[in-house]
Amino acid sequence: MESALEEIEFLALSENRVEVLRLLSERPHSRNELAAATGASQATLGRILSDFRDRSWIRRAGSEYLATATGELVAAGVTDLREIVETERRLRGVVDYLPADSMGFDLRRLADARITTPSQTRPNAPLSRLLELLEDTASVRTVSHAFNEQTLTVVRERTTTGEATFEGVFSRSAIDALADDAELRDSLESLVASDAASIRVREESVPLAVMLLDDVVYLLLRDEQGVLRASIDTDDEAVRAWAAETIDDYWADAEPLAESSVALE
Repeated sequence: MESALEEIEFLALSENRVEVLRLLSERPHSRNELAAATGASQATLGRILSDFRDRSWIRRAGSEYLATATGELVAAGVTDLREIVETERRLRGVVDYLPADSMGFDLRRLADARITTPSQTRPNAPLSRLLELLEDTASVRTVSHAFNEQTLTVVRERTTTGEATFEGVFSRSAIDALADDAELRDSLESLVASDAASIRVREESVPLAVMLLDDVVYLLLRDEQGVLRASIDTDDEAVRAWAAETIDDYWADAEPLAESSVALE
């Protein structure tokens, strides 16, 4: 009897095998239907179906074939593995910058996420993506270790004009950095004065930067030196739930900016 790894190899070495098993796990198919769906020749399908029947992964019902219970099990496992590997390949270039210890959701939920990385021609592409999202967002909630000038400007303008509401939790270092610059301090004061904005300060460090922009979650990824490396945004339901809970937790553990020791004068 072949080992489990040998069985996996048997499937993985043929895209047609994987696809035929997936199709038969969904519903019965005739050989002609399988040929049309996969593009495989009748000879190839004959070998595949014979191999599957030898393993009791499929059975024949008249002119059609369908997966057995164990065939469905294998098909589900192969599909899961493929999705995992496809997601891993997409995240491979940014995995070192993910706040993995803080991400309470299955990474497979990022399978369809948009990943934006800097390039030679667009070095600020991740930040540009955020600003693009902010321009069309009515509700912004965030927790972050940084609050850059561009984001502050857009948020201040949209809250002042009543186009958006804003709730933010920031590390003390992020607020101090703004307060140390006269122009940025004025912008921050204006934002704090807006009825549509609320800001809180966290004394401890903030290990991540996550925004909830209406139904979109935006993650800003930096390396250990604070260099912007990528951003990820998604409207996945599970990721949204995680983002909302994370922001709520940080919000409850922070103090309002007006009551903090940061002077906005």
